[in-house]
Order: sequence, then C-alpha cells, then structure tokens
Amino acid sequence: MSEWIDVVAENALAVGEHIVVDVDGIEVVVFKLEDGFYALEDTCTHDGAEIASGEIDGDEIICPRHGARFCIKTGEVRSAPAYEDIPSLSVKVESGRLKVRDTRWD
Repeated sequence: MSEWIDVVAENALAVGEHIVVDVDGIEVVVFKLEDGFYALEDTCTHDGAEIASGEIDGDEIICPRHGARFCIKTGEVRSAPAYEDIPSLSVKVESGRLKVRDTRWD
C-alpha cells in the first residue's frame, strides 16, 4: 500500500491557488478550491504539458498548450483534444498539514 506523503501546510494555499510538489518522483499539482483540496498528476494526457501553468475556471483546469479541460476534483477529461483522464491522488489534512497518496499501484 502506498504511503501518505506530507506536502505542504494546510494554510499555505488560499482558495484558487495551487502548488506543484514531487511525490515519489512524479510531479503533482495540489489545488485548493472552495470545498477542499485536490491533487492531480501535473501532466496533460493529450501531449504531456504541465497543467499547473494552465488557467483555472471553476472546478476545471485548462491545459495551456491546446485548451483541453480537466476536472480538478477527479481528473476527468471534459473537452478535447484530450481523451484520457489525468490520474488523481487522494488528499487529506492531518494536524494542519496536507498529505497526498497515489493509490494506483496499491
């Protein structure tokens, strides 16, 4: 089973902000939305762009290269040119710290 990895203080992000962190060699973008924290692998499934540099529109992140849209909460692709979801990671808050866990290989 994968381990929870401490990434940042809970109060380090304001609503609408995000941060990129390394989780076991994978770049992960952690978002703070109105209703909580979410984490996605920082790679567009269309062409490998870093999605963290894209624009946030509600609960979507827009890839800066070709405009594919993904749900920040689930990684679900919402518009072409991407057709594959972005892997999402579990997030929890513990003792004022954000922790993420990649469960894909559990």
